[in-house]
Amino acid sequence: MSVISLFSGSYCHGEEVAQKIVDLLGYKLVDDSALVAQASERSQADQSKLMKAISGKTSIFNKFTHERERSLAILKATLADLLKGDNFLIFSFCAHMIPRDISHMLKVCAIADIKYRTSLAHKREGLSEKDALKKIHKEDEGRVLLTEYAFNKADPWDPSLYDIVIPMDKTSPDAAATLILDNLQKDVLKVTDVSRQAVENFSLASQVDLKLAEEGHDVAVTASDGNVTVTINKNVLRLSALEDELKRIAGSVAGVKSVATKVGPGYYKSDIYRKHDFDLPVPSKVLLVDDEREFVQTLSERLQMRDMPSAVVYGGAEALSVVDEDEPEVMVLDLKMPGIDGLEVLRKVKQEHPSVEVIVLTGHGSKEVEKLCMELGACAYLEKPVDIDKLTDTMKEAYRRLHQRKHEQGSN
Repeated sequence: MSVISLFSGSYCHGEEVAQKIVDLLGYKLVDDSALVAQASERSQADQSKLMKAISGKTSIFNKFTHERERSLAILKATLADLLKGDNFLIFSFCAHMIPRDISHMLKVCAIADIKYRTSLAHKREGLSEKDALKKIHKEDEGRVLLTEYAFNKADPWDPSLYDIVIPMDKTSPDAAATLILDNLQKDVLKVTDVSRQAVENFSLASQVDLKLAEEGHDVAVTASDGNVTVTINKNVLRLSALEDELKRIAGSVAGVKSVATKVGPGYYKSDIYRKHDFDLPVPSKVLLVDDEREFVQTLSERLQMRDMPSAVVYGGAEALSVVDEDEPEVMVLDLKMPGIDGLEVLRKVKQEHPSVEVIVLTGHGSKEVEKLCMELGACAYLEKPVDIDKLTDTMKEAYRRLHQRKHEQGSN
């Protein structure tokens, strides 16, 4: 039977509509939690990271770690496996990653205007209009990111993405479920040999995509009857070498008959293609915190030349916000900054995120300050100007200690 994907804004009765449909049809409901659980089981990936790829904003470290791309590749491969079966409803924006040529899937969007959504948030949870708007916009942010990933569009409610758009401020959940069931009976949604082949093509493309993502690559992949096309959407200095590597990796996947590469529209933009090497013994989540912009930007560039990329923030408040959203592995922290100074950042980070290795790098130090920093939990204390090799060696040692702790905790 046909498959249904239901996309819903928060406070749009999406959960009620989904439940009514599965009750009436006897379908299995696959929501974000179920999809993440299945994806985690098949890949041993951390569920929190998979869920963040669906609902959270992109990490400041993602351009170095490719964590989101890997997580989405795992989720896409899980969806491809699901589509080999029948009789289920996908209640997740991840279903946008499923190609439109799988014609036996009915794509439905349940949405309401913002006034209705804030009113429902107030009624259900007692939220003020301001708090309701803040919560709705935050939840919509994840939907925007997935829509951009799948379609390069910033509007997750664009009618062109769906077969049916239901205005839930004007439609009851019962009426919405009835409308969906009526459309499900149309001949165009029947399973055919062509639509089944489209599922097989999607499955193979997903396997290749996952294999490439696991090797640190970020490309687009399509497949047709075993013939795979890999599209490069970022500029690259040695295109032929990259193409050879992509062909080698993609060609190793079972079921692939041939591999072709091409450049897409994004290739001619300013973004530079960077493969992430997961095997390098260096941290991939490095945060530099310093209000001297020219100094810290130059430092970041010098570290990147040594295969140690880093994200940069220019103040204590911004640093604490980043750490709360996504813990760095190593932080290089200046002390004298306006607002929240480095000592306060160090104190809060080590209290709330003790696993973060903090290296203090200051131009206004003393033996007393060094002693205080070490007492607060810093792993090293360096003074400006710093020898870049000494700094990188210190960062590598901090990373080694971090991984040793994690290994010891995992074995207990």
